[in-house]
Amino acid sequence: MKHFTGVLFTLFLSTLVFAQEFKPTDQGSTVEFHIKNFGFNTKGSFTGLDGKIKFDPANAGASSFDVSIDAATVNTDNGMRDGHLKKESYFDVEKYPRISLVSTSVAGSGGNYTFNGKLTIKGKTKEVSFPFTAAQQGDDYIFKGSFTINRRDFEVGGSSTISNNCTVDLTVVAKKQ
Repeated sequence: MKHFTGVLFTLFLSTLVFAQEFKPTDQGSTVEFHIKNFGFNTKGSFTGLDGKIKFDPANAGASSFDVSIDAATVNTDNGMRDGHLKKESYFDVEKYPRISLVSTSVAGSGGNYTFNGKLTIKGKTKEVSFPFTAAQQGDDYIFKGSFTINRRDFEVGGSSTISNNCTVDLTVVAKKQ
């Protein structure tokens, strides 16, 4: 019994030592999107990162991400367009103030990983999967990844001059907790 208790204690300690918690921060982070509008590339961004990240580079399967951004911070460097994007037909920020990304699994090693999870925009949740990198910077991490979504899956925008495909580029600085 002592041996079994010792094994359990060791496993518990290894979880504490290796599965560390991090908090995403706006400082140094970017959440950007790219989409064609009238055939021209339009770029925008969001801020207001929040959430929890558990990351273990040696055991990616023990890692998890639960992060969100403030939908009302949408910024395309055009105030009139940004106001329009906040309305019901786009992000409907009054009813859906946050856009969230939650992992269901994480795999990989050596700085290269794969995120599998769920993206929720306007109350619509879709599965997403994308590669990302993780680079340690002191006690903190910088996560970088990119993925493409169909805006219509989330009922963002109507049948307009905007492309259906939107690319999202993430650079997330996560501070050790």
